[in-house]
Amino acid sequence: MALPNCSPALTCIVIFGFYPSFCTKGGFWHSTVLDDQGKYHMKWKHNESRITFEIEVETRGYIGFGLSPNGAMALSDIVIGGVELGKPYIQDYFVSTSRQLRKDDQQNYHLEYAMENNTHTVLAFSRDLHTCDRNDKPITESTVRVIWAYHTEDCGAAGPQYHGVNRGRKSLRLLNPGGHTAAPSETASFDLRNLNVPVPFKDTTYWCQLFKFPELDRKHHVIRIEPLIQTGHSNLVHHILLYQCDSNLNESQLDIGHECYHPNMPDSFLTCESVVFAWAIGGGGFTYPPHVGLSIGTSIDPVYVLLEIHYDNPTRQRGLTDSSGLRFFYTPVLREYDAGVIETGVWVSLYHMLPPGLPEYISEGHCTMECLQEALDHEMPAGIRVFAVLLHSHLAGRALRARHFRKDNELRPLAYDNEFDFNFQEFQYLKEERLILPGDNLITECKYNTRNRKNMTWGGLSTRDEMCLSYLLYYPRINLSRCESLPEITGQLKFIGVKEIYTPVTTWPFIIKSPMKYNNLSFMEAMDKFRWSKKKGKAFNDVVHRLPINVRCAKHDQDEWSVQGMIVSPPEIKRPTSISPVPCSRASEQHCSPALLIFTYFVYLISTWPGLCLNPDSPPQSPSFAPVQAVTTTPSFAPVQAVTTTHQRSQ
Repeated sequence: MALPNCSPALTCIVIFGFYPSFCTKGGFWHSTVLDDQGKYHMKWKHNESRITFEIEVETRGYIGFGLSPNGAMALSDIVIGGVELGKPYIQDYFVSTSRQLRKDDQQNYHLEYAMENNTHTVLAFSRDLHTCDRNDKPITESTVRVIWAYHTEDCGAAGPQYHGVNRGRKSLRLLNPGGHTAAPSETASFDLRNLNVPVPFKDTTYWCQLFKFPELDRKHHVIRIEPLIQTGHSNLVHHILLYQCDSNLNESQLDIGHECYHPNMPDSFLTCESVVFAWAIGGGGFTYPPHVGLSIGTSIDPVYVLLEIHYDNPTRQRGLTDSSGLRFFYTPVLREYDAGVIETGVWVSLYHMLPPGLPEYISEGHCTMECLQEALDHEMPAGIRVFAVLLHSHLAGRALRARHFRKDNELRPLAYDNEFDFNFQEFQYLKEERLILPGDNLITECKYNTRNRKNMTWGGLSTRDEMCLSYLLYYPRINLSRCESLPEITGQLKFIGVKEIYTPVTTWPFIIKSPMKYNNLSFMEAMDKFRWSKKKGKAFNDVVHRLPINVRCAKHDQDEWSVQGMIVSPPEIKRPTSISPVPCSRASEQHCSPALLIFTYFVYLISTWPGLCLNPDSPPQSPSFAPVQAVTTTPSFAPVQAVTTTHQRSQ
């Protein structure tokens, strides 16, 4: 049997045709830089059950890496390792609720290799996605808060010293990290960006500006879109939306910026309703799949667009100006399909309300079967295929998912995030494109926590308000821009005892007439006056889930499908709503079965057998760690003697 060639730095072990998952260095699919100074680099790859990391840090001391439930140290899953006196080391730790670092009795992180030169250390290790160890954090498709640290000194017998300022955190999707593939270097591009917009010194500002797409002599496809966030403004720019406008706008209004949703904004802004693209805080660029592109240059494509940027300025800084926007890479080499965007979820409105003081409240926004039936029957009876989803909510959001129903059956969610991070929102690529058929029903489900809030949280534009949305990227493009719902307000008011409102309605928010305790209060004031408790909040949530819903079913050109405004009953769905964790058997919780111990020993014998080093220029190596040779190149590493483990538990 011919054996594969391995890198000089590592040894392959082959047993009866079985090849270990990680034979050579390299082959990592994803990478990122975790710190602002560019000193802490991370690469990773995974299969269905296991993940491998390679960490390169500008230090000759220890490297710390962890998975945190919230970005803090408490209850984190930590691995610390490095190279000391030529010998690699690694240790699995966890952090207690009192922030004490403790060695884990079950060592689930496995050293793959380690290297060190005069300036840098490289540490590679792997672990199962689900170890069934209560001190290890499961790795799923949800957002993961990665925490990192390093020190100039190695751990030593006393354990790691305090890392000081050499630490940080970053949210990532380790199993679904988004589309960071760059466009080919020769790809043409154009930018739509603001120029020195004065950001008001207030909590929330939506700034809008009209642009015109480049004039093209024939159809082109946009194949990648990247955010252009001004340096230092990564926390100021919360999200960017691009809307298609009326193609007959007066060009004199181009490049005129104004605050969105303002009484004095230009009337032309009102013609821009269909979402072309969406980006949110923490996200990177988006690359369309090879067979799909955003069409520009034809009569039905966007000509005039509105760039909407949400500035989040909770500290009300003065004197800020911003020049952020989007960059579009486009090509005349056409793809097979034109992409579209459908906004689904809860229609943004004050009628979407969350009671205070609740550890959990769930909102549901319906893209109803009535809307999908009418739009798809008319436009695409064979259905559309969703290939990416952006889930979006604000500060109270904790878990989101886009659920998919066909007749009486619930299919796998289109997308989910059980550990939603407001500061990290980007499109999730679907592993398999999902067919949406006429008569299907989609539900955007958002789980919130309002435990520390004293008043109602309202659906609205501010970061302190809430949204529950999912943006579906799909093909082929059809004439459907929004498929949303809103619970009827009457049943919500009835819950707090409202009997009558003043009619006709002449003010917004409208005014309550009776009972006396709410007389002359707006419905918002009445909701805040109601004495909420956890029990009442849960009861209110149950009522809202059963209320009739108002259907929103809009086209791209300010027109509507006939079901727009229809009042329908929500479908009956199963709850609870959380994604089931991977079950752990008692056997999987044990450190090592006898069969595995025998197998591991056999691997040891085979690995030390003369002649099995696959590099003909290197001598046979044992599994013990050979001294790591110092090299002078920076930051690359010269080949070192073989340092290999076989997924047996670290000693």
